[in-house]
Amino acid sequence: MSETVTIALDAMSGDLGAKTAVDAAVSVTGKYSDLSIILVGDEAVLRPLLSSKNDDRIVVQHASEVVTMTDPIAQALRNKKDSSMRIAVNQVREGNAAACVSCGNTGALMAIARFVLKTLPGIDRPAIITALPNINGHVQMLDLGANVDCSAEHLYQFAIMGAALSAVVDNVENPRVGLLNIGSEDIKGNEVVKEAGKLLEDADLNYIGSVEGDEIYMGNVDVVVADGFVGNVALKTSEGLAKLIKSYLKQEFTRTPLSKVMGLVATPVLKKLARRIDPDRYNGASLLGLRGIVIKSHGNAGVLALENAIGIARLEAKKDLISLIDTYIETKLIQPSA
Repeated sequence: MSETVTIALDAMSGDLGAKTAVDAAVSVTGKYSDLSIILVGDEAVLRPLLSSKNDDRIVVQHASEVVTMTDPIAQALRNKKDSSMRIAVNQVREGNAAACVSCGNTGALMAIARFVLKTLPGIDRPAIITALPNINGHVQMLDLGANVDCSAEHLYQFAIMGAALSAVVDNVENPRVGLLNIGSEDIKGNEVVKEAGKLLEDADLNYIGSVEGDEIYMGNVDVVVADGFVGNVALKTSEGLAKLIKSYLKQEFTRTPLSKVMGLVATPVLKKLARRIDPDRYNGASLLGLRGIVIKSHGNAGVLALENAIGIARLEAKKDLISLIDTYIETKLIQPSA
């Protein structure tokens, strides 16, 4: 039997409440025999929800506070040291868990994780990365909002971490790395992007150059690198477009009696399309650059979406992602001259 992987789950910070976290924990441990969960939160809330589950691979770690979505980052970091988010991250630092998952406030999670776990040597700032669907499956994209203002060196570091994740999680032997830009020519883009391109050209990476926004979905790149402002806009635009397509299809297939009949005939295909672009299937963004695995789930994640986030945490832990990123940094990061 393979070694058990323990995940600390912040059970209190999501929009849908502790029951969703408990249900996801029960469901995902049913799928993976090598997985155990530490549910972090108010015992008085969690234990009754678990009372009928009878699963000894799920335990409760009490936390008396909750970081809300509206809490200022400084308040969450300094004044809520017994929050479910903070205690979940502490489980990773103390070695009780191989990774933690939270649906909570992104800024607070990043600040707490960075303070508690610290960054890997050679990494100035952690970045948020997640998979987005494309023609051939999916592409990894970072940063998605952690760092609004970035230097060329930051983008360079993001590329190295993204390539490491693609190699270990997606089993891509030599990930193709592209720098998100307004054109494929080297002369285009702002000064930061141009300088980052020069750094990446000299790096020991499979750098394919600048890529435009449409290339995110064409399947010709494995890792797309951007600053957090551009990356987050691209991500939210993609999510909005998926909703628009879904709305348009619904409108057209309900417009006339004939189109309703055609909609019934097309139902199996439409369901497959919905599954392929369903954001829940891609839920779970990794906070790269930390000395531990931290996964950010959507705040409104349901059971299936939260299961997927936990599954990503399990996979990264089993494949020892942090060690590989550390190796990539050591062997591929060109240190600045003294």
